[in-house]
Amino acid sequence: MNLFNVPLSSPTKQYTTLNDVDYQYHNLLRNIIKNGYEKQNRTGVKTISVFGEQIKFKNITKNFPLLTTKKLHLKSVIGELLWFLSGSSNKHELKEKYGVSIWDEWGDDETGELGPVYGKQWRKWQGWLVNTETGKCGSLWFDQISQIVEQLKKNPDDRRIMVSAWNVADIDKMALPPCHYAFQIWTRDLNLEERIKIYEDNFTNGIKIQHDEWVESKLSTRNISKKAISLLWNQRSCDTFLGIPFNIASYAILLLMLAQQTNMYADELIGHLGDTHLYENHMEYVNQQLARDSKSEPPQMLLNKKDSIFDYTPEDFTLVNYESWPNWRNIPIAI
Repeated sequence: MNLFNVPLSSPTKQYTTLNDVDYQYHNLLRNIIKNGYEKQNRTGVKTISVFGEQIKFKNITKNFPLLTTKKLHLKSVIGELLWFLSGSSNKHELKEKYGVSIWDEWGDDETGELGPVYGKQWRKWQGWLVNTETGKCGSLWFDQISQIVEQLKKNPDDRRIMVSAWNVADIDKMALPPCHYAFQIWTRDLNLEERIKIYEDNFTNGIKIQHDEWVESKLSTRNISKKAISLLWNQRSCDTFLGIPFNIASYAILLLMLAQQTNMYADELIGHLGDTHLYENHMEYVNQQLARDSKSEPPQMLLNKKDSIFDYTPEDFTLVNYESWPNWRNIPIAI
């Protein structure tokens, strides 16, 4: 297990209010309902939409931002993320390897090909190199995920630790252009008090330790991180009822993986949301969800330690202390 991924104690109270994750999400839903504009779109199903929202979740190591006012299919979240990281753009591989069918409505049904979508762009971004002497062009492939892991290890304060899936030359070849099109990583130093708090939370059950001359030695012995890592993702199109809870969980898992691979503490997850909308055929479910209180505080996601960010399997992720309301069946999807 990751040194920070120690299960929290089980909650003993029934929550009758909203935890921070549910609160932010419910506020987003209410804002769209109150301030949204009716819009037409390519799907033919009308939406109400706002533009330029932001959501921010703190302390991802301890508080995994998973909604409790409806249950998410976490198997699909994990499977799709690992599929992205594998570099695949074939929906048959997603279904056969991870049992995930969320891309079934897109792409070629016979071959399974979706075109150069997320996996291809994350792992095999195609660029061009011009030989100034001959004038000839050559194709280059860029593994963006490997690059950011190396950047984090060698120069974690670099302001260029970014991954983009919006490859303009490839957009027309994609079954669905990327909705969440880019993300950026940011790190900072943890101060002594923060590192001590991490030690207390994970190794003394919250009991205060003596802040003496040996405290640095204690922190070093437990390999307590000296850096915090945060992730900000950008999303152009946000299906707020179905998609956004999924996106939040997916990028939170990616942040935890990057933190474990670089011995950092997963801190903040931030979403910059462009066209943030609700489909009219989701409104009955939205209203039901808004009437619910949180079932528990946010859970914690535990990761088995792996040598590489590409070595994780679905069995390496364990969610603890999670309780939620049920989801609804057969919710319509606008395609």
